[in-house]
Parts: sequence; C-alpha cells; structure tokens
Amino acid sequence: MGRTLLITGATGSVSSALRTALEGSDLAVRAMVRDETKAAPLRDQGIQVVPGDLDDPNSLPPAFEGVQDLWLLVPNGPRAPEHSMNAVWAARQAGVERIVRLSVVGAAHDAPTRSGRLHALSDRELQESGMSWTVLRPHWFMQNLLNEAGDIAAHRRFSLNAGDGRLGMIDVRDIAEFAARVLTDDPKRHDGRTYTLTGPRSVSFADVAQGFTRALGEPVDYVPVSDEAQRNTLLSYGVPAWITDMLIEYSQAYAAGWGDYTTGDFLDVVGHPPRDVADFIRDHLAAFS
Repeated sequence: MGRTLLITGATGSVSSALRTALEGSDLAVRAMVRDETKAAPLRDQGIQVVPGDLDDPNSLPPAFEGVQDLWLLVPNGPRAPEHSMNAVWAARQAGVERIVRLSVVGAAHDAPTRSGRLHALSDRELQESGMSWTVLRPHWFMQNLLNEAGDIAAHRRFSLNAGDGRLGMIDVRDIAEFAARVLTDDPKRHDGRTYTLTGPRSVSFADVAQGFTRALGEPVDYVPVSDEAQRNTLLSYGVPAWITDMLIEYSQAYAAGWGDYTTGDFLDVVGHPPRDVADFIRDHLAAFS
C-alpha cells in the first residue's frame, strides 16, 4: 500500500468525483466525515471513514494521524479561512507532507467576490506553512447548470444575473481527474504550483442555451435577469443569505467580463483536453429532459 491520503469535504461533488478518479491508485484513501449518516456509501467503496469536523479542531488529530497527503476542500462561507486554518494546523502537527488545496477561480486579495478574497487568505497561509503544497483554482462548475434543470425541463428556459458574460467553465469530473493526477504524480512535479483549471473554451449562457436546444431538439432560452430578481429567487429556494450574496457577486463579475478566459493547465498536466459544455449536456441530458 502506498501513501495515505485524507480527503476532506468527502461527500461533496468534487471530492466524490475525486474518489472515483482515484480508484485503482496506490493511495490508501481515508475520508473524513462530520455526519456519520453519510458514511455508508464511502465504506461500500472500500474507503476508510474517520470522524472529524473542521469546525472543531479538537476532533481532527485522530483523522490526520499517519497521513502523508491531504486533499483540502472547505465549503464556501464566512468561516472558510478558519476551517482551512484548522486543517492546515492539524496537518502540521501530524507531520503531513503535502497538501493539495481546492481554492476558487481568481482568488486574490482584490477579487470582486468575498469568496475569492477569503480563499486568497487561505492560499497564502498554506503557501507559508512549510509543507509541500499545490493549489487548484477551478473556474465555474458546469455541474452548476444542474440547478437550472427544473426550469429547463419544465419551461425550456433558465435565468441568471450573468448578463452576456462569457466563462471558461469546467466539468467537476475534470477537476477530479486533474486532482487525482497531481496526487498520484511525483510530488516534486507540482510542489509550489498554483493551477487555474478551465474548460476548452469560453462560453456565454446564451451559447449554453443553444447547446441545450441542439441536444433536446427544442428551443431553450437563456433569460438574463436583474441582481435583485436573482437574489429573490435564490432566497425563495432557501439558499442562505451569505451564499446568495456570494453567487450574486460572482455573476456580477462574470457579466463584467471577469471570467472570459481559459488556460492550458489541464491539458499540460493531464495530457488531453478537458470536456466541453456540449459533453456535459450530453452526459446529463436526462436531468434536463
């Protein structure tokens, strides 16, 4: 058995895809869960499950014992830097050698979103930790389109406050494949590297609607809405106020052209192009039908 990898955020979409991408690797995968009721599928996959809560630093030492590599994913929220700090400290105390951290696109101290500014703090802390590190900054997830599946299936339209903005959106499965490659490569290859992960092209949501039109064989429309209309919709769905405002900020930035770019980082490391949004639509078409 090879090195021991601890996965945080183990039941989320990216970490779930990462678990799949790591199947057959030499890594001994350990998953940290806060909610024991969600542990059964992990155990069924043959993964060791350990309890731990990034909100409670005293719960972390047993989970980190004997770990060489850490996949660090913390949920977006106002306490994200605290949760990342708790994980990094526990890793240092346990002698973890390497951390691969999932950050956010455009993380910087002057980012136009509070999420980007908070993640910049944690990126910097990791970079100064003394451990080997790699930071992944993925663009907008194609899987976010699944939030619009109900409207597309029922009404053949969807609405966002992103205007005509274009995005280099990426499939979560590609993020996971990239992370798996980093975690199974020679650690020295990726030590001290920050990667920005995008899809193969920058697309508008009108382009996405055209993709759905072609796949479904019926017209699908993208209808830009105001920030206030989108805020009211999200709140009516029960999205917490902090997350709602964060999503509004990202869409405002995208509408202003902030997300209109792609990089070659995925191709350079993995060796083949990332999925196009047309691939995502094809693979998930049943959800939108």
